[in-house]
Amino acid sequence: MSGVFEKVGLPRWGASIVMIGALVVSSLAGCSNQQVAEKPAEVKRSQSARSSVATPERLSYAALERLRHQVTYDGRYIPIAYPNGDVPANMGVCTDTVVRSYRKLGVDLQRLVYEDMSRNFQAYPNLAKWGLNKPDPNIDHRRVPNLKAFFARHGGRVPVTGNPQDYQAGDLVTWSLGGDQEHIGIVVNRKSSADPRRPLIVHNIGEGEKIEDVLFQMPITGHYRYFP
Repeated sequence: MSGVFEKVGLPRWGASIVMIGALVVSSLAGCSNQQVAEKPAEVKRSQSARSSVATPERLSYAALERLRHQVTYDGRYIPIAYPNGDVPANMGVCTDTVVRSYRKLGVDLQRLVYEDMSRNFQAYPNLAKWGLNKPDPNIDHRRVPNLKAFFARHGGRVPVTGNPQDYQAGDLVTWSLGGDQEHIGIVVNRKSSADPRRPLIVHNIGEGEKIEDVLFQMPITGHYRYFP
């Protein structure tokens, strides 16, 4: 994710995010604070959620399970193992929430993105600030633009609408934070207390992993449904 945070039209842009931004290098995509927190609901799994198949319900449960972890928002570039590599469990950014949730389903986005980029490097965005001339398994899967390209290339794109009922548990949503800064989160099977039609989002946008009512609070740039 990228390192200079610009948040458009979002409240509570405070000193905490300035401090976070100072920790993040230009290799990661920006995510920042949100204000509408919902009380974490008790996580109960159905039989299908306990199965070994990648399903929307399982991804929703995996995202809700992330709420049990204490994660400090930290986007430093760190060399990691490959495949199934990860930064330290107590740190992460918005893409790490997605990557870790998929790994609960046995899906390694680090390997999948790296292999696809190795075969089709020119099909992926290469922002000047990244300065890359080849794939990097340490960081490629941790960048929102790369995840968007991967999901779209593998048939995961879903139309962006203003209808909350079009966003199903297990869907992925990306938002613009201004400029080239983008954010990603997971739709879960919990509903807003303000509008029972609107699903909540599990994400990390500056203060660790939370469940919040933010689906339409930022401009949506992508909507995906990916279950290999």
